[in-house]
Amino acid sequence: MSSSVAVYRSIFTEDRFKQAYGSEEDNTSGSVSLRDKLAARCRCSRRSCLHLLGQRVPIFNWLPGYRFKKCFLGDTIAGLTVGILHIPQGMAFALLTSVAPIFGLYTSFFPVVIYMIFGTGRHVSTGTFAVVSLMTGSIVEQLVPSSPELNISSLDGSDFELQRIGVASAVALLSGIIMLCMFGLQLGFLSTYLSEPIVKAFTSAAAFHVTSSQLQSMLGLRLSRYTGTFSLFKTLASVMENLPQTNMAELLISLVCLAVLVPVKEINTRYRQRLRTPIPVEILTVIIATSVAYAFSLDSNYDIEIVGHIPAGFPRPQLPAIHTFPDIAGDTVAITFVGYAVSVSLAMIYADKHGYSINPNQELLAHGISNTVSSFFTCFPSSATLATTNILESAGGYTQFSGLFTSLVVLMVLLLIGPLFQFLPKAVLACINVTSLRQMFLQFQDLPELWRISKIDFIVWVVTWLSVVVLNVDLGLAIGVVFSMMTVICRTQRAGCSVLGRASNTEIYRPLENHSKCNEVPGMKILTYNGPIYYGNRSFFREQMSRLLGVTPEMIRSKEKARKALEKRERQAAVNTVERGIANASFSSENEFFKSEASEREAQAVLIDCSSVIFVDVAGARLFTQMCVECQKVGVNVYLSNCNESVLKILTASGLMNYIKPQHIFVTVHDAVMYIHQQKEKHAESTTTVWV
Repeated sequence: MSSSVAVYRSIFTEDRFKQAYGSEEDNTSGSVSLRDKLAARCRCSRRSCLHLLGQRVPIFNWLPGYRFKKCFLGDTIAGLTVGILHIPQGMAFALLTSVAPIFGLYTSFFPVVIYMIFGTGRHVSTGTFAVVSLMTGSIVEQLVPSSPELNISSLDGSDFELQRIGVASAVALLSGIIMLCMFGLQLGFLSTYLSEPIVKAFTSAAAFHVTSSQLQSMLGLRLSRYTGTFSLFKTLASVMENLPQTNMAELLISLVCLAVLVPVKEINTRYRQRLRTPIPVEILTVIIATSVAYAFSLDSNYDIEIVGHIPAGFPRPQLPAIHTFPDIAGDTVAITFVGYAVSVSLAMIYADKHGYSINPNQELLAHGISNTVSSFFTCFPSSATLATTNILESAGGYTQFSGLFTSLVVLMVLLLIGPLFQFLPKAVLACINVTSLRQMFLQFQDLPELWRISKIDFIVWVVTWLSVVVLNVDLGLAIGVVFSMMTVICRTQRAGCSVLGRASNTEIYRPLENHSKCNEVPGMKILTYNGPIYYGNRSFFREQMSRLLGVTPEMIRSKEKARKALEKRERQAAVNTVERGIANASFSSENEFFKSEASEREAQAVLIDCSSVIFVDVAGARLFTQMCVECQKVGVNVYLSNCNESVLKILTASGLMNYIKPQHIFVTVHDAVMYIHQQKEKHAESTTTVWV
């Protein structure tokens, strides 16, 4: 048995509804001066200071309430696991940045400690990220290009490495400054412009760039690194051209490493629910490879390229190469947006999964401080990382406290163990880089579902991926963002306009093209427009409305001629009546007959449902007014319903009320329909009621 609903109430116009249910604050809010508002916001007390400190330094919020028995063991195991993974990945991603591996270890330490203090993501692991490292490496290669003949162990080679890390640190510093400025302006929402299809397509395409850049290390080739447009194809062509010069020993090392890393990583992924901690295959591979290379002197006997000297201890603070800011500004903006978007996306994913919230603007502050401070300790740009964040969560991490144990592992390597990795082959680090991209390559699996859900998002994904692969990482990202924005603009420009019909004996109105059993209300047209009305789509809106109403310039001119002819006949009839002293009843009824005949053929009222009109600009408001005037010229009254406050305010300010009475603006479509019916039947009463 179906339930029924009966509603008994008065017809509500917007004015009447505000008088009955409006807030008193609407009338008093304008009387509060700007000075009073600023004074209220700037008041300071001990409580507000502590609240602000807790917001800006979240560790003071979560550390006092830390649940030691529940969280400590999980944070310890997860932090140590991620710290072990940071060591090989930090050194490997340093190769992508075109700097010495030791700087990757520094970048795996300082940002972790700083984010633990300022970050709001409990399951976020920060450090080196392949895509950000690749983009930074492109800048380094452009400003400090490498030479295959350069000996890194020489004095000139040391100066060369210092120049490179100076540029990479400058990118980190400028990126941090940009994030801090964005935090000051509360621009955390800008990350939303990098939609999920863009981020996934971008990271998937960047994985191909990362893989191609590591081929020369895996094959033992000494080649220059290409940057700029078509760099992927240039790199592949160079590798193919120099393939006969492959170092067979390094190729064998790469094949063995891949044969170990790929299966074990697959085991970690498939059985992560059963494994208490993932198998640390990367650090085991690094240890074994270093031992074998040292025992058999592979660097001297087989000309294998090794990591080289890794200094022990902390780096001395030094100023980055700030003179390069003008040259790196454009690329750094792209790196900033990519790093922040990936970091916030990961933080939100795990926050939703575990039932807590993050503050995007606070994340800007955390990553801004992290990059700014760490840049003075010879670090390159950092962000949240996909692989280590996933491992941190799956290993049982609960809070940011796990970052302490991660940083302790890296600190131990920096102070004690680092020099032992001197004989580590770079081919091993290249293999670690390539195998860490597994998640990015698997994002192709999302395409069938994306096609099923939204073909426009599918096209955005494909365009972004092709742009990044064919052109370059930063240029491809820019094209993807612009194309995505264009799809949004095109959808607002071509929003649908429909005629609504009423479901019998209900107050429900739906588009006639999708609901064949709904019927158009006699004597009126009910129209709805599913989008904003602004300068970009005003022509399309006018065209659609004119088509549905049949109000054309030709019709307006013919109606005006008919009206003028009718007025002339009325004046002539009045003169004849005065002269003869006889009322022309036949002609007076002719006017009524003309109107009734027109009402039978055409709608005498137009009701525009504005429930889907989210905003109107000046051009749209003027067009609205113009259309109301044109409708009135052909004898059609215009009514509005479901206008939101901002739309109604702009329409009122643009002078629409000079052509529409306030009594013709209603709260719902059904209120307007009932009012028009009552006016048509000439039963207007002040306490009219609506039955549904």
